[in-house]
Order: sequence, then C-alpha cells, then structure tokens
Amino acid sequence: MTTPHRVVVLALDGVYAFELGIPSRVFGSAGGRYEVLTCSADGGPVTTNSDFSVTVGHGPEALATADTVVLVPFDVSLVRRGLPPKLEAALAAVPPGTRIVSICTGAFVLAAAGRLDGRRATTHWALADTFRAWFPAVDLDPDVLFVDDGDLLTSAGAASGVDVCLHVVRRDHGAAVANDVARACVVPPWRDGGQAQYIQQPVPEEQASGTSATRAWALERLHEPLSLTELAGHARMSRRTFARRFGEEVGTSPGRWLIQQRVARARHLLETTDLAVDDLAAQVGFATGTSLREHLHAAIGVTPLAYRRTFRGAGVE
Repeated sequence: MTTPHRVVVLALDGVYAFELGIPSRVFGSAGGRYEVLTCSADGGPVTTNSDFSVTVGHGPEALATADTVVLVPFDVSLVRRGLPPKLEAALAAVPPGTRIVSICTGAFVLAAAGRLDGRRATTHWALADTFRAWFPAVDLDPDVLFVDDGDLLTSAGAASGVDVCLHVVRRDHGAAVANDVARACVVPPWRDGGQAQYIQQPVPEEQASGTSATRAWALERLHEPLSLTELAGHARMSRRTFARRFGEEVGTSPGRWLIQQRVARARHLLETTDLAVDDLAAQVGFATGTSLREHLHAAIGVTPLAYRRTFRGAGVE
C-alpha cells in the first residue's frame, strides 16, 4: 500500500477557524491519498480569531515529517517585526524542498522568513497594501485567487484556500481525482477569475440591468468571436454602458474576462480530452493553436503539452 502524502498544517495564535479546517476537509476527501496533521509552533493550544481556542494534536516536530506544509491565516501582527523565535525554530524544522502552501495571511509568515523575496505571491486583497509596505521584495499579485510558484503556493482569503488545496490535488493526482474531491466538498472544482471580482465595488443602481445573463450567454458561445458590440447588444446596452457595468460587477474588462474563460475552458479540455491543440483552440474561441499557447503561457507559464503532461501523465503526447 502506498504511504499517504503527509500534509502538516501549522496553526498560529489568532488562527481563523474556517481556514484551519480547509486542508483536512479537502485533502481528507481524496480517498486516503493524504494524511493531515495539525501542529502549533510550541505544541500548545492556540487562540483563534473567535471566542475559543483550539488544542492541536502535534508540536513543531511534525513539520520535519511533512511532504507539504500549510500555513493558515493568523494575527499578522505576530510577524510585524520578523519571526518570533518559536516560529522561526518551527520553520527551520521543515526539510529543504518541502512544498509549502499558504492560505490568506499565511503568506505573511513566508514573507517574514524571506522565502518569498523576488518571487510572485498573493494574499488577501484587503491586506495587499500592508503586505507591500512590510515586504517590498515580494512580487505581490493581489488580483488572483492563488499563485503556484513550484514549491511555494500562496492563496488569497478564506475560500481561496479551497481553490489552492484543490489545485494541489489536481497537480498531484489529476483532474478526475480533484473533481471527485470537489464533489465531496460540494464546491466548484475550479473558480474562474481572480480576487478582483470580490473586491468591494460601487453597487450599480437597482434599476440598472446587470450583465450576468450576458455572461452566461457568452459562456455557451466561447467558440465564437464575441465582440464587445455583440455582448453589449445581447445586454441591450451601449458598448460604453456595458463595459462600465461589466467592470463594476466582475472587476475586469469584458475582453480580459473572455480570455480568462477561454483559458479556463482550455485547461479543462487539456485535462480531460486528447484533442489536438489547434482543434482545442477552435473549441474555446482562440483563432489558432499559437494564440492558445500564448494566452496559456501568459496565464500559467506553461505550454499546452506541458500542462497536459502534468495532469494526465508523462506518456501524453
């Protein structure tokens, strides 16, 4: 029997109870492929951001046995002036090369430890300015749900922890297993877009028509060119009004949103079909396979073949 991949979750004072449970819920739904342990920096109980504390099952020694470490949100004031000695010692126990995943403000720990210097990362959009002020050497991208930078993965706030954990399952075991885990957790296997759609925006007037119906209409026609004029026409708005309201509701432009949806659909087809790149590009609305390659590389930094091999096995051509 294959030894389960060990995930060790590090809980710190001020931990957010919702996010603390995400790794166990997601990885624990993967059919025994993962073993999840929870520890604290000193083995003792930790306070939460609610009106209770939690007692964890392990001390920092568990980190030395981890295949993946997950850092969950906590009271970021703990690392305002660097890592506390106990936390620094705990992180030192993590073996080199161990994959580390942060959820929300967990990225502050990695940044305070200097592990994100010169690397791309994300955290909760509401703390982006604070993060940049404290850690200017980090390439922060507050617009995405998560960043996969190889051995370091960082995610945005709250439910984006589900997104990044599902991504890890998908990376480790492929789309089919990740989809099964998503079904067990009753969550979408993949959420489109980024944090921009959740950042507080001015609310359109109640009598104003929204763009959601047009977005749903567009998702059924991604294989078509879909110009701004067509989208606005479907919504019965002028181009200018449609673009403004679309931005208010979604947090990005119609053109950029369409590219995001086409890339997301292409990723799904790369994971689940054997379609040639040119045929796949046509199905998702890119004019050529070259166009698909360019947009996929811009989004996630890999080619279609490399992506397909990652999620379907090295034998895929």
